[in-house]
Amino acid sequence: MEILKKPLLTEKVTQLTEKLNRYAFKVDHRANKIQIKGAVEAMYGVNVKAVNTMKYVGKLKTRNTKAGAVSGRAATYKKAIITLKGGEIIDFYSGI
Repeated sequence: MEILKKPLLTEKVTQLTEKLNRYAFKVDHRANKIQIKGAVEAMYGVNVKAVNTMKYVGKLKTRNTKAGAVSGRAATYKKAIITLKGGEIIDFYSGI
């Protein structure tokens, strides 16, 4: 099971990073906080102070086609907010 799927890089998360030293990741929906903490520490070599998680239910989507209205649902996902200990950072752009 791949615990960390991808980092979330939005304006809101960037503000959290600058003010509170927090980072956001999309994670596997079966992963718990202890597994997420271990995966972040192993991948980025930092010390994690706290992990907060939340589950998002996918939105209902409807579109009109020739055959009529087609409805579906966007994928559900789990998000983790990682708080690092003071003075530590994660640089997502170093590998580019």
